[in-house]
Amino acid sequence: MTGHTLGRLQGKHAVLTGAGGGIGLAVAQAYIAQGAVCTVVDMGSAAPAELDAAANEGRAFYVQANVTDLTQVDAMLEAAERRFGDIQVLFNNAAIFEMAPFLESTEASYDKVFAVNVKGMFFVMQKTLARMVAQGTPGASVINMSSQAGRRGEALVSHYCASKAAVISYTQSAALAMAPHKIRVNSISPGVVDTPMWAGVDALFAKYENLPIGEKKRRVGLAVPLGYMGSPKDIAGAAVFLASDEASYITAQTFNVDGGAVMS
Repeated sequence: MTGHTLGRLQGKHAVLTGAGGGIGLAVAQAYIAQGAVCTVVDMGSAAPAELDAAANEGRAFYVQANVTDLTQVDAMLEAAERRFGDIQVLFNNAAIFEMAPFLESTEASYDKVFAVNVKGMFFVMQKTLARMVAQGTPGASVINMSSQAGRRGEALVSHYCASKAAVISYTQSAALAMAPHKIRVNSISPGVVDTPMWAGVDALFAKYENLPIGEKKRRVGLAVPLGYMGSPKDIAGAAVFLASDEASYITAQTFNVDGGAVMS
């Protein structure tokens, strides 16, 4: 079987932030293939072309929003509910990456990273959960995106690592708060994933570690126990599972999807 006839998410309305490309877009495509309707949120002025067919079929709706602006978050959620009704799934993915040696890491960088990766993540989650509770949506699912960087510090990536550790902690707190409402909150911790963002990450490592362009990417792929970088589709599989009724007894967990890089 192909397309949304697979139906693991049939009838569910999912909101996905940071879904204009990379992992978020792959998850949106997977959700639609499994029967969901999706409100896709990103900073760009237009929806990704890959969702044109789904949009034309009435299965995808694009909203431009900045998750650091809480007025825009409220407007985004209101638009999502007007278009597709109650929200059953949140894939909370919007994030940015910055790097600098620890002693050179700046307040401006800290503010920028934490504004998106922590403040934006938290308030999108909080505001969505408030709606889920008000609607009485048992079985709803929130999936926050952490990272293997949230499992350990890195000398060049201190703000990003700390921001992703915060995602894990907030996921646990939210899951306990939502358990009486039978709403599940989990997170996914990807390892190194081959997305367009990696071109910029690789260039930063090249700058700070004095490496040729492409060398860091090659090395991190080989360092994964499975021997290669993951793909957005690898993350999408976990995201479908956690959004589905198959995961109905799973909450407060952070799933490592990293080829064996982190064991926990």
